[in-house]
Amino acid sequence: MESIDGFQMTAQQKNRAKLVGEHYDYLVNQIQKLDDAFDRLAQPFEPSINLLCTSPGIRRLSAIMVLSEIGEDMTQFGSSKRLCCWAGLTPGNNKSAGKKKSVQINRAGVYLKPTLVQIAHAAVKDKENPYYAIKYDRLSKRRGKKRAIIAIARMILTALFHMLSTGEIWNPVDLEQIDTPLELREKELQKSIRRAVNLLVVQGIIEVDALRLPTAETA
Repeated sequence: MESIDGFQMTAQQKNRAKLVGEHYDYLVNQIQKLDDAFDRLAQPFEPSINLLCTSPGIRRLSAIMVLSEIGEDMTQFGSSKRLCCWAGLTPGNNKSAGKKKSVQINRAGVYLKPTLVQIAHAAVKDKENPYYAIKYDRLSKRRGKKRAIIAIARMILTALFHMLSTGEIWNPVDLEQIDTPLELREKELQKSIRRAVNLLVVQGIIEVDALRLPTAETA
């Protein structure tokens, strides 16, 4: 108070402050009009918006942005992998003469991809649901933070695809359980069984003659 004691604003300064205040009020009014317009446009999609908001990292505005890009009908994409490819979150497969040259993600999803990356950043910081945070920590140690956050964004989009397809709320399930074809899952199961049986044989718990181990042909 002592530093401004005796300070007097000139007429020009008062006029400038008044103009700044009026411009601020105008911007606040325009933002409110936009928010009201968004709410009116999003009203028919309230069930889907509330469904997506059950996922960590997603709030109402981000849910509206995602729905505005992909819609509610997931049959147009066919599978979550096609949706991720369309959104620009799938690594490239550039091979020549048996050598892999680049695995960078493509430039698709100009609006959707940045939104999903922001959602991924929020999801890995969610204290109440550490599911994505745990996966991010594991991935970042092997692949770096940038690739890890893209992988988390791809996981989130995959989850959103199945949520909109089935109408079920977010449920932490590993991607292998929903994206892997049934035939491949059966093969992985047979491999796991063979490894477990071989371990029991090596440890002397069971005898190999007493078992008929599944072979690659039967698997």
